[in-house]
Amino acid sequence: MDKQTISFRLDAKKVGALDDLAEAMDRDRSYLLNEAVTSYLDAQRWQIEQIKEGMSQANSRKVVEHSKVKRLAARWQRG
Repeated sequence: MDKQTISFRLDAKKVGALDDLAEAMDRDRSYLLNEAVTSYLDAQRWQIEQIKEGMSQANSRKVVEHSKVKRLAARWQRG
């Protein structure tokens, strides 16, 4: 895999916490940052896919009417 070096600013407390964690895990800072970025990208990608799917369903009129949702929610509150 082709790798590139990037830089960004991070407050000193976060750098210290990152270094402490890296030491405890016997890893380096880059490993932890790569894991964090991968996790972030996966979460954002999943959220975007869910939004697109919801929009597609809404555009296809595959939705539950608001009045029905309100009735269901009212039952859940009583239960």
